[in-house]
Amino acid sequence: MANSLRENMSHPDKVRTLLRALYNTEADLLPDLEAQTLTIRLHQLANVMSDNVIEKLCTQLNATETRFPRTNLRMVFKVGSI
Repeated sequence: MANSLRENMSHPDKVRTLLRALYNTEADLLPDLEAQTLTIRLHQLANVMSDNVIEKLCTQLNATETRFPRTNLRMVFKVGSI
């Protein structure tokens, strides 16, 4: 994750700090059984620049179409309330 984020950061030396903030943020888990998705909606971080970097990470994670363990639910990562 750190290597992926460094490409999108103006201060790549701060990537570990951003990851710690991401791991400590709250998230909403929103299952949709009809669509077979589990949306992981991350709460916004302290500033817009951090959110923009995390949104790019979410795009990369979503492209993997990873299934939540022991289910058929595809995980969809998002930042914010929409």
